[in-house]
Amino acid sequence: MMKDQAIKNGQLRIIGGKWRSRKVTFLDAEGLRPTPDRVRETLFNWLAPYIEGANTLDLFTGSGALSIEALSRGAACATLLDVNSKVIDQLRVQLQLLNCENSKLVNQDATQFLQPLCKQPFDIVFLDPPFRQNLLERSCALLAQNGWLTNQAWIYIESEIAPSQFQLPTHWQLYKEKKAGQVFYALWQAI
Repeated sequence: MMKDQAIKNGQLRIIGGKWRSRKVTFLDAEGLRPTPDRVRETLFNWLAPYIEGANTLDLFTGSGALSIEALSRGAACATLLDVNSKVIDQLRVQLQLLNCENSKLVNQDATQFLQPLCKQPFDIVFLDPPFRQNLLERSCALLAQNGWLTNQAWIYIESEIAPSQFQLPTHWQLYKEKKAGQVFYALWQAI
């Protein structure tokens, strides 16, 4: 996939909301693929009626682009999770620069994080796991089985193959699916 120029330079631009046009610097870590501007714009057009006041979870946050965009557009809070402690440290700095107080950073493996039953489910979940590591289906199953999703929750997925080809929970309904370069992205709803 052709990356945006800003992404090549270790920065990404926030597209909408209170931090619109601000740039966020991210760590250049192996496997980290920030969601490009045009894909984020499409996703947040899809989510526009649901983002205000939402409780969001970003399981493989990487650059933090999706959570920061959600917070900029009025999400009530965001939990950003990544297994790489250096990624989490970089995100902490970026969130402090934005004076963001409604986020929680978690340095943990996603499948371990999802093992226990959830006490406070999420309205929107972002899933953009490293490719070819078989993390997507397992994460989706744990989200559904352990009560991590509110009724009518939205689940955003990025993957190397069409998300509709994965074995996802049967009560999830595909809302939209697109392709940008070599990456497929889709929005599902837990019914």
